[in-house]
Amino acid sequence: MIFAFTHSIQMDWMLPGIAPTGLPVQIPLVAVVQFEGDLIAFERIYWDQASVLVQIGLLDAAFLPVSGADSAHKVLDPTLPSNQLIMRGRAPDAAS
Repeated sequence: MIFAFTHSIQMDWMLPGIAPTGLPVQIPLVAVVQFEGDLIAFERIYWDQASVLVQIGLLDAAFLPVSGADSAHKVLDPTLPSNQLIMRGRAPDAAS
């Protein structure tokens, strides 16, 4: 799923101790749920924390393998290019 919000409140479950920035965030979020009969046995929620930090201005993605909101955009539009982070790791002369 895509989890989209404006960081307008302190969200200790996702951004512990970080004051609201007022910035928009969009990230793919995965929930894994195990059932035992009709009951939920557990739920695990996963997301890319670095992409969240980039979007609220606490991490610079210029030299890191972090895609920010682009990962959410790719989930919504599969025609967008994949593997763009690989190009960041290539030497300038290797791109040709």
